[in-house]
Amino acid sequence: MHQTLDKAWHAIDPQRLHALLRDMVDIYSPSGKEEDIQVMLEEALQQAGFAVRRQEVDEDRYNLIATLGWSEPELYLVGHVDTITAWDLEEYWAREEGPLLYGLGSADMKGGCAAMVEAFLALAELPNDEQPPVGLALVVGEEENGDGSIAFLEEFHPEWVVIGEPTGLSACFAHYGYLEAGLVSRGRRTHSSLPELGHNAIESMLRVLLYLGRDQLFDRSNSGVVYSIRELSSSRAGFVVPDRCETWIDLHLPPTTDPREVEETIRKRLEESRELIPDLDCELSFDFSSRGYDLGTDSAVARALEQIYPTIGLPLRVDAFRSHSDGNLFFEAGVKPLVLGPGALEVAHTPDEHIPLDQVTAAAKIYTALCVGVADKT
Repeated sequence: MHQTLDKAWHAIDPQRLHALLRDMVDIYSPSGKEEDIQVMLEEALQQAGFAVRRQEVDEDRYNLIATLGWSEPELYLVGHVDTITAWDLEEYWAREEGPLLYGLGSADMKGGCAAMVEAFLALAELPNDEQPPVGLALVVGEEENGDGSIAFLEEFHPEWVVIGEPTGLSACFAHYGYLEAGLVSRGRRTHSSLPELGHNAIESMLRVLLYLGRDQLFDRSNSGVVYSIRELSSSRAGFVVPDRCETWIDLHLPPTTDPREVEETIRKRLEESRELIPDLDCELSFDFSSRGYDLGTDSAVARALEQIYPTIGLPLRVDAFRSHSDGNLFFEAGVKPLVLGPGALEVAHTPDEHIPLDQVTAAAKIYTALCVGVADKT
């Protein structure tokens, strides 16, 4: 293994890797419009000799699949190429400032995708009989509904996947669950100068949210549940008391928390609030939920990481991935997902999104070593 890994690591080219990442960030690829970046990545892999397969997801949308080695891969590197929509279409592109590369999708997760492609380019330079049986899947649609990973799972079922979400290179064998709650309050419209004659849907919603937030389940200082009001909007009809208010709440749940228990708590609190808020007319829905998981660290993948990190001069940190990702989909399908990638989650989806270039290079080394050391043992 050591000689093979040394050769593969020697083939990693940081300049090529960083140039690929800049090119990826410069291509605008929000969910649903990933074709341009997939064409570019397909060409980069084909030029290295890979037979790249387009796996259809939707019209003009497809995953890219490439494999190495002598047998069906039991380990796939998986990265999503789509991003959220740009904050500013004049400012989304890549720019370097010292050791950092800024730009839309740099951390979430084009940095991880670029590192995975570079790992495959390096592995392709090994002699054929030393190339491990591993796969690469560059998928679409993660930022919306995960349709790219769903399409992948309809055809492939490896034992392990490594997903390059931004973890700061922490190894996340555990993953938070996710619950999305929607609330709609209704009131009675009247002229804004006569609020006492109407019923303000916003005021009712705020009172519901305050009451809900006082439950110990949502106490940020003691509860593991991450509770975030994502959107709050009302009817916009001019100089009147609003008769409708809509709120969306994101709840990220610790790996062992059952989403159904959280749903029941929210339903109970809403029913209690009806006794406290006069004439409350409020509907509750749960449009999406996903359980978390904890794989533990008793696996060949975990043991391989214990050897890899000291070799590249980094401490191995094990954590739980706090956001929602395609990792939940893979786990529900019976595939073991390790979430591990360069960049910080806290800067993802922000106008200041950036990634340390040295982490991208380190990620390429980690992915390469996992492929060499684990793929034929899983």
